[in-house]
Amino acid sequence: MFKKILIANRGEIACRVIKTARRMGIKTVAVYSEADKDARHVELADEAVLIGPAPSRESYLVQDRIIEACRQTGAEAVHPGYGFLSENAEFSRRVEEAGIVFIGPKHGSIAAMGDKIASKALAAKAGVSTIPGWNDPIETPERAVEIAKGIGYPVMIKASAGGGGKGLRVARDDKEAFEGFSSCRNEARNSFGDDRVFIEKFVEEPRHIEIQVLGDGHGNCLYLWERECSIQRRHQKVIEEAPSPFLDDKVRKAMGEQAVALAKAVDYQSAGTVEFVVGKDKSFYFLEMNTRLQVEHPVTECITGLDLVEQMIRVAAGEKLAFKQKDIKREGWAIECRINAEDPFRNFLPSTGRLVKYRPPMQNMEAAQPVPDGGGVRVDTGVYEGGEIPMFYDSMIAKLIVHGRDRADAIARMREALNGFVIRGISSNIPFQAALLAHPRFMAGDFNTGFIAEQYPKGFTSASVAHDEPGFLLSLAAVSQRRVRERAATLTGQRRHREVRIREDFVVVLTDETGRRDQIPVKVRPQGPMFHVTIAGQTHEVAFEDNLRDIAVHGSFDGRPFCAQIERIGLGFRISHNGASLFARVFSPRQAELEALMPFKAPPDLSKVLLSPMPGLLVDVAVQPGQTVRAGEKLAAIEAMKMENILFAAQDCVVAEVLAGKGDSLAVDQVIMKFQ
Repeated sequence: MFKKILIANRGEIACRVIKTARRMGIKTVAVYSEADKDARHVELADEAVLIGPAPSRESYLVQDRIIEACRQTGAEAVHPGYGFLSENAEFSRRVEEAGIVFIGPKHGSIAAMGDKIASKALAAKAGVSTIPGWNDPIETPERAVEIAKGIGYPVMIKASAGGGGKGLRVARDDKEAFEGFSSCRNEARNSFGDDRVFIEKFVEEPRHIEIQVLGDGHGNCLYLWERECSIQRRHQKVIEEAPSPFLDDKVRKAMGEQAVALAKAVDYQSAGTVEFVVGKDKSFYFLEMNTRLQVEHPVTECITGLDLVEQMIRVAAGEKLAFKQKDIKREGWAIECRINAEDPFRNFLPSTGRLVKYRPPMQNMEAAQPVPDGGGVRVDTGVYEGGEIPMFYDSMIAKLIVHGRDRADAIARMREALNGFVIRGISSNIPFQAALLAHPRFMAGDFNTGFIAEQYPKGFTSASVAHDEPGFLLSLAAVSQRRVRERAATLTGQRRHREVRIREDFVVVLTDETGRRDQIPVKVRPQGPMFHVTIAGQTHEVAFEDNLRDIAVHGSFDGRPFCAQIERIGLGFRISHNGASLFARVFSPRQAELEALMPFKAPPDLSKVLLSPMPGLLVDVAVQPGQTVRAGEKLAAIEAMKMENILFAAQDCVVAEVLAGKGDSLAVDQVIMKFQ
C-alpha cells in the first residue's frame, strides 16, 4: 500500500480523497493555485505545493508541475479526482513513465473510451447497444447539416472530447445544426484542445442512467448497480439518485452486464461509469464511458456500503477486489443534490464572492465512513464560512447526500436538509433544488432529461413555487415579529411610560415589484412555549426551538415538525421553506396605516443599458458605438466558472457607448454599454 499520494485536484473532491486516504493511514499532498492558497483542501492535506496562477490552464492543467510536485514530495501515486486531468490519457501515461502510479485506469483504457467516436465503435464490437449516428469527424457546418438531415431531426451534436455539458448541442432544424456545430467545435477547441465533432440521433423523452463499474488488475470486473441522472439543466446533472425509480431488475441486470462487457473489452482497472440513454420503453443505448470517479459517486456508496475512493486506491496498489458480483448489496435509497454558486432567479448565472455564512444541515454520515443504520445526511464540500468562491473554476459549493429506507423517506430527508442549509454572501441553487424535490412528477418518479425545460420553460421564478400551506409562511413572519418585540421589552434603561409594549394584533404587509400591497391582519397569542396565530379565521399553533439570531430554525406547526430559514432584513423578514420564499413586513395596525401612505419607489429603467448579469471576464464585445442592433443579436460574451454566457439584445436599438472592453473583469450589474 502507498505511504503518500498526491491529489491532482481541488475543492470538494480533493477533500473527499483526503478523508479516505487518512482513514487508510496514507499521507496526502495537495496542489493549489494562487487563488486557492487558503482553500480547505490545502489545510486538510499533510503537505501542499503551489503549482501556478489562478487560471486552471496555468496550474491544475499543467502536467509538468504536477509530476514535479510528486517528485518534490515523494508521492508514490496520483489521484486525479474528476475534471481537469482525470481523463487525460497523456497525463496518465506520463505519470506512469515517471515511475508514479496513476490511481485510475491505464492510459490505454482512457484513450479508448475518451474518444467518443472510437468508443462507440468499440462498444458495438463488445455487444453493447449503441445509438444511430454519424461516428466519423465532421469537417464543416454544411456537412453537419447534411448529415443531420440524413439521420433525421432532432439530433445531438457532440464534441468527441466533450464532457460536463460542454461541446454539446441539440439541433431540431438546419439553422440549429449549422450554428450548433460551430459552437460545439469552438467550445471543444477552447476547453479540450480537440475540435472533432460527431452527430447522433437524439432520443425523445430520454432518461440518463449510468452503471458504476469496478475492475482490478487480475481480470475481475463487476457493476455496482445504477444511478438515475435524468434531472438535468442544460445537460448538467442537478439531482442524482440510486437506484433508479424507472428500471426493473431485468433491465438493470442487462445494463450492468453490458457495462461490464465494455469494461473488460478495454481491460478496465479502476472505478468507472458507463452511461446509457434509456427510452420510455426501457430500450437503452450506450452514450459514453467516464474513465474516472463521478461527482455523484456518493449515492452508490450509500446503497452498497463501499468506499469507491478506497477501492480505486487498492486496485492501483495491485490488490484484487475482495468481493464478487453476488456480494454487492443494494440497501435503501440515496439522493444527491449539487449545491452550486448560481442564482436560480437570474437564469442560473454564476455567483462568486465571499461565503459570509455557510452552515450545512446536521450530518450523521461521513465520506469514507460506514452508512449508519436508518440512513442520514452527508455533506461533501471544499469550502468554509468566510472563504471565497472564485470565478476561475466550477460553481459547486457542496454535494448534499441523503440515505433513507426507501425513495419517499430519502425525498423527505433531502427536503428537510435543504431547508436547513444556510448560505449567504453569494446566491445558491438551493431554492430550485427544494422546488424540484417537492414537484409531484419528481416525487412520482415520472421524469426524463427534458423535465426541467418542460416544467420551467420561462425559467425559475418565485412565482414558480407555491407553498402547500398558505398560512405557514405568514404565521412564521408574525411570530418572529412577536418574538422580536418580546426581546425588546426585556431591554433595560427604557424611559418610563415609553416602554416597549407587546400587543397581539399585527398586520403582515406584502408588496410586489409593482408596488401593489396586500395587508393581512394577524393575531398572535402566546400560550406557554406555543404561539396561537389567527389568520383569515383559522388558528395555527407555532413553536420554535431556536434563538432569534439563528437563520435555520426548527419548530412545529400545527403539531408537525419543520425546519425553515428566517432572516430579518430591515423592517421585514425573509421566510424560506421547501423552495417557497416570502418577504413580509409586520407592523402594528397604526404603523401599517401610516406605511400605506408612503410613496412607492419604482425600480430604475434599465432598457437603455446593458448590465453584466454576473461577475466574470468580458471575452467578447460584438458591437461598436453607432451600430444598429436587432433584437436577438449578440452584444457581448462573459466567461465565469468555465462557462461562456452570451448577452443578446432584448429589442431593436442603436449602441450609443461601449464602456467596457474585451479582457475586463466585470462586477455584477456593471454597465457594459449604453443605447440611444
